[in-house]
Amino acid sequence: MGRSDQEKGYEALSPFELKNKLMSMAQCWRERIMLNAGRGNPNWVAIAPREGFFQFGLFALQESQRSPHRPGLGSVAQKEGLSKRFKDFLTKNSGKPGIAFLDSIFSYVCNEIKIDGDSFLNEMVDAILGDHYPTPDRMLELCEKIVHKYFEQEMFGGAGIGKFDLFATEGGTAAMDYIFTSLSENKLIHKGDKIAIGTPIFTPYIEIPRLNDYELVELEVKQDENADWQYPDSEIEKLADPAVKAFFLVNPSNPTSVSMQQKTLDKITQLVKTRRKDLIILTDDVYGTFVNGFKSLAAAAPHNTILVYSFSKYFGATGWRLGVIGMHEDNIFDKRIAALSAAEKEELHARYCTVELDPNHMKLIDRMVADSRSVALHHTAGLSTPQQVMMAIFSLFCLTNKNGDYKKMAQDIVARRFKDLYVSLGMPNPENAYDAHYYTTIDIPKLAKARYGADFAAHLVEGYEAIDFVWCLAAKKSIVLMDGGGFDAPNMSVRVSLANLDDDAYKAIGKGISDLLADYYHVWQMSGKKAGGKTHAA
Repeated sequence: MGRSDQEKGYEALSPFELKNKLMSMAQCWRERIMLNAGRGNPNWVAIAPREGFFQFGLFALQESQRSPHRPGLGSVAQKEGLSKRFKDFLTKNSGKPGIAFLDSIFSYVCNEIKIDGDSFLNEMVDAILGDHYPTPDRMLELCEKIVHKYFEQEMFGGAGIGKFDLFATEGGTAAMDYIFTSLSENKLIHKGDKIAIGTPIFTPYIEIPRLNDYELVELEVKQDENADWQYPDSEIEKLADPAVKAFFLVNPSNPTSVSMQQKTLDKITQLVKTRRKDLIILTDDVYGTFVNGFKSLAAAAPHNTILVYSFSKYFGATGWRLGVIGMHEDNIFDKRIAALSAAEKEELHARYCTVELDPNHMKLIDRMVADSRSVALHHTAGLSTPQQVMMAIFSLFCLTNKNGDYKKMAQDIVARRFKDLYVSLGMPNPENAYDAHYYTTIDIPKLAKARYGADFAAHLVEGYEAIDFVWCLAAKKSIVLMDGGGFDAPNMSVRVSLANLDDDAYKAIGKGISDLLADYYHVWQMSGKKAGGKTHAA
C-alpha cells in the first residue's frame, strides 16, 4: 500500500486517533528524540494548592482518629471545635509546606466569602476523607460557593449576573457527554435539528452530533483566519435563523487558541436579547484563564448559556479530572421544559419519577445529574468528594493570589514557547491580545505561499493528501503535531500544543516544520515544478 493510500485511510479518523499512528512512526528512529506536541496536557504543576491539599489531608486524618473505632480505624470527624483544632494544627506545623497557604485560604473563606469556619472545615474534612457519598450529589454546598466565586473572578469579569447552579463532573469531557445526553433526553434538541458549531473547534464537538444517538445537522460558524480568528458579522448572522437550535463553541478556541473580542460578545448578546431569545448556547471555556480580562459568553448571555469549565489546563491537573457545568438559576432551558406538551411531560415524568416526586419542577442541571448515572443509579451520582476538595482549593489558590502572580507565570510559560516557535520557524508570531497561546495553528499552505510562492502552495495542496505534512513530520523529523483539518481548521494546517514540552523543544519544532517545507519545495523543483497528481518523494 502506498503512502497516499495509507493516508487516505487515516484521514477518516479523529485527529486524536491519528496522533497515535504518528507517534508510532516518530518512535521508529532510535537516534532521534520524539517531540510530541500533539496533546494539550500541560507540563507544569501548581505546587502551593497541592501542598495545601496534602497537609489538609493529614489534618483530616488526625480528626478522624480522635475517636477511633479500633486501632487503625478512624471515625467521622466532629464539627464542634473544628476551627480551634485547625488553628492549633496550623500553629503546631508552622513553617511546613502548605501551612501558610491553608491559613490564608481559611481566613479568606471566613472573612471574604462569609462561610462559618466550623461548617467549612466539617465539609472539607469529611470530603477529603471520602467516607460519604457526595451530598448534595450535584456538588457539595460550600465547594459550589467557592467555585462560583472563582468563576465570578475568572469567567464572569466580576459582573453581578446572578447565581449559577454548578455540577461537578469528571473533567470537561464528561461535562460534554452529560450535556448532549440531557439536551436530547429532555426534548431540547431532536434528531434532525440544525445546530451551529463555531469552527475550528475541539473535534468531539464535531463528531458527537453525528452519532446515531443525536443525528444533528451541523452548520459551521467560521472564525476568520485573516481577522485574528474572530467570528465575522456575516457568520454570527447565521445564528439568527430560527431553524438553528443551538450554538456550540470553545472560547478561547481550540485549536486556534484565541478568545472572542468584546464586540463579538456584544453582537451575540444583542442577537439573543432580540431575535433569538430561544437560542441554546454551549461555551467551553477551559482556556479562559490564559487571556487577561477574559469574559465568558455565560456572563454576556447568562440565561441562554451552558458553561463548561475544567481545572485541568491551568493548574496542570488533567489527571485529576475536575470539570464543572454551570447554568444560571434563571434560564431558558427550564422554561422550555415547562412549556413542553402534555405528552412530552408525561414521558419525562416516567423517566425521572424514581428520583423526584414531582419531576415537572426538576431543573435541567439536576436532570443532568440523574442522566449522568442513567437515572436508575442516581443515588450514586456525583464527583468524588476528594476531587471536589481539590477543586475548591485550586479556586481558593487563585482567589487569594491577589496580585495574580500565578496567572502571570502560567501565561508566561506558553507565551515564551509561542515566540520561540515562530522565531525558529522564521516568521513573525501573531500579535493578538486575545490569544491564549496555549495552542497555535500554522497554516502550512499559507506559509508555503509566503516563502516559496503561490504556484508551490497550490502544488502542495493539490499534490498531496491533507495529512501528508503531519505524516512526514512524524516519519522524517520525529515531530508529532495534530492535523488542523480534523478540527475544521484549514486543510494541511497543524496544531502545536505549547503546553506539554520543555521550552527548547519548540525551537526544534519550528525548525523541523521549516526544514520539512523546504524538503517539499526541493522535490517540487526537482520534478520540474509540475502541479497535479499525487507526489510521494518528500
